Amino acid sequence: MSRDELVERCEIPRGNPQYVETECLLYFVRSTRIDNSDRYFDRLYAQLLKRVLKRLPNAERAGGEVESYSTGEIRDRMFDRFVTLLSEDHHLYSEKLDFFEIRFESAMSRLRVDAERKVWREENRTTGLSYDDESGELSKEVEHAAGEYDPFDVAEKSSTNYRLRLDAAIDELPAEQIRIIEMLRLGIPIDSNETFAVTIAKTLGRSEKTIRTYRDKAYLAIERFMRDGDDR
Repeated sequence: MSRDELVERCEIPRGNPQYVETECLLYFVRSTRIDNSDRYFDRLYAQLLKRVLKRLPNAERAGGEVESYSTGEIRDRMFDRFVTLLSEDHHLYSEKLDFFEIRFESAMSRLRVDAERKVWREENRTTGLSYDDESGELSKEVEHAAGEYDPFDVAEKSSTNYRLRLDAAIDELPAEQIRIIEMLRLGIPIDSNETFAVTIAKTLGRSEKTIRTYRDKAYLAIERFMRDGDDR
């Protein structure tokens, strides 16, 4: 079977008798490590990622407007972890992908459990931040408190010590909150009425409401870190 024919077989959807199981598709992707054809790898890789994305938890409710913060984090971490493992394996064989090649569904389930543990552990650090886990919305009291604190607009901002501690506080945040905070730091607006304006919501593909919720959570976590200092 030629490479083109093999790729076409891998594109056949589940339910068709000629469907190629994901374990086999992953094997073909991994085998490109000793192959110098980027085009062949890219085509197989694209098919594999489509299947991985289908196995990730859906972060949106019916209607697609409200995102679950926790589920979104779990989804992002699962995807990032798998892509990282695949990237490492593509350069140098890694046994960490072997289980995926043998039992893909079970391996993805384990990946989810691991992501859930990390997300929930990070959320437990902010137990004082009461919010609806499904909607990701902060309580009115916490939202108000977050609105009064801006880590980049304090009297100590010119202090070297303050900036170092602020960087340490930001490093403690979940990955997506770090991206939001760094963009805010650069003066990028959360949203804009201008069609071609660069905004955080557009860049991250999230709703304005979700970005503001993430920002508020991040600000509160930073405020707690800066307040507690070395007692953490």
